[in-house]
Amino acid sequence: MGTLDWVVLILTQLLIVGYGLWKSQGSKNMQAYLLGNREMTWFTIGLSIMATQASAITFLSAPGLGYDDGMRFVQFYFGLPLAMVVISAVIVPIYRRLNVYTAYEYLEKRFDLRTRAFAAFLFLLQRGLAAGFTIFAPSLILSALLGWNIYWTNFFTGLVVIIYTVSGGTKAVSQTQKIQMVIILFGMVVAGYMVVNGLPKEVSFNDALHLAGKMGKLNVVDFEVDLTTKYNFWSGIIGGFFLALSYFGTDQSQVQRYLGGQSAAQSRLGLLFNGMIKIPMQFAILFIGVMMFVFYMFQAPPISFKRNLVENTRNSEYKQEFKALEQAYDKNSADKKAYALAMVKARKEKNYDAEQAAVAGLRASEKKAKEIKGKANAVMVKADNTADTRDINYIFISYVMKYLPLGLVGLLVSVIISASMSSTASELNALASTTVIDIYKRMIKPEASDQHYLRMSKVLTIGWGLYAIVLSMFANRLGALIEAVNLIGSLVYGTILGIFLVAFFLKKVGSKEVFIAAVFSELLVIYCHTSQYINAFFAARGVDVGWFFPNINIPFLWYNVIGCLPLIFVAWLLHQSKLLKK
Repeated sequence: MGTLDWVVLILTQLLIVGYGLWKSQGSKNMQAYLLGNREMTWFTIGLSIMATQASAITFLSAPGLGYDDGMRFVQFYFGLPLAMVVISAVIVPIYRRLNVYTAYEYLEKRFDLRTRAFAAFLFLLQRGLAAGFTIFAPSLILSALLGWNIYWTNFFTGLVVIIYTVSGGTKAVSQTQKIQMVIILFGMVVAGYMVVNGLPKEVSFNDALHLAGKMGKLNVVDFEVDLTTKYNFWSGIIGGFFLALSYFGTDQSQVQRYLGGQSAAQSRLGLLFNGMIKIPMQFAILFIGVMMFVFYMFQAPPISFKRNLVENTRNSEYKQEFKALEQAYDKNSADKKAYALAMVKARKEKNYDAEQAAVAGLRASEKKAKEIKGKANAVMVKADNTADTRDINYIFISYVMKYLPLGLVGLLVSVIISASMSSTASELNALASTTVIDIYKRMIKPEASDQHYLRMSKVLTIGWGLYAIVLSMFANRLGALIEAVNLIGSLVYGTILGIFLVAFFLKKVGSKEVFIAAVFSELLVIYCHTSQYINAFFAARGVDVGWFFPNINIPFLWYNVIGCLPLIFVAWLLHQSKLLKK
């Protein structure tokens, strides 16, 4: 990065942190620290909700996912708008009426302390992991591309977030998220424009769309009924609905955003605003990745977007083998460019046969590129047997570093850091509030003063922040980070949601029934996720355990349904059978 980029990066970060601390001006009591005195408007709530969800993982990984897999990931969000309507109509009034600090307080009022503690534990377990990932994501990329030490990058990013989260609490987080989200959206618009503007003059935007379509990247909606397909309309509208309903309705990192609203109406408007904007925003981010795929038809991409692995292999004993693969990859890229230009020309001349021939050549070149890349990955692993060759999270930032002009690079890097700090701050704030309200105040020291709980909230924010920093040092080999984070959430969200839905709608079901059903449901989800891995482990050792651990492959979105609906059914069945009645 040049001097101008560093100036833009530093000034942007100082502006964000300074603005948040100025607007919050400290927090004098628990309500101010955890709920921002319930002063937030719908616009601040809406942007804060979006920023909490849209971490650096979204802006690093989603364009790479679009580049590699096309637009189909957008179906993941199809159930979100419906979930926002349900939460606004049903859940917000309940939370507001009970005047709670956390979502899990309600569970004790409805059931008992054991159920409240179990739901809070599941939340802390998965959200603590997620906080480490949101620090790790930008650190991994920035350290590789800028030469920064990854451990110091993790530490610095986490430390900055801890400072302004502890200083201002929820209000500081929400106020900083407002300006962070504006910068993020502006940066992504600029990046999208630059990608399209970087196409050859003879290739119009319409031509780029046709190239992407012919290569199968504009796969926005898939109506095929297939439970093994990771993303289609049905997994998105059903599994995505259950995931969004649990995430926005029961996850304290999100609930805390709208519990701080001036009124129920402001909270509802913030949620509905997010429901309207999220799908178009995610569509645009994925589309940037698709346009990058087209861009790299005309600009030879590197054989791996992980520059450090490439350099390491070039300097290893396998350098000649790797050089031959790089040369083959470059030649294939030149062929791909020729086919792409031929297709554009044939299309403009309305020469259907020539266009079809060019498309066939383009697809064959893309297939060959993947084969060469696979061989190169194998060589990189030979050069370093600890190497993780998956580079999907590096695609977007590699483009930014190489092709954007001075100043804009600093802005986009600032976007990545801002998104990371924004999401991590929300998570730390929610982790601290849940720990203080649902565990410390309820079970350890119930009679202390408000000032004591305020101090403990700040201490625990620091503690969770340090925990996230430590965890980020060990996080690795996650594949597409945006999928990894949602997988972790899906392992517990269905169970948590099921508990809340029983609480809301099955008024006669008691605490024993729902607790037993919750434990059963969570074990069922874990069984569904681990069955194939246990099967493979024993199969590799010649032991057949398929009778109990079948090789099932269920996409993670369905875990949210599997965790929720059986819980409701089992809780109802136990109640009806009166097995737990005295």
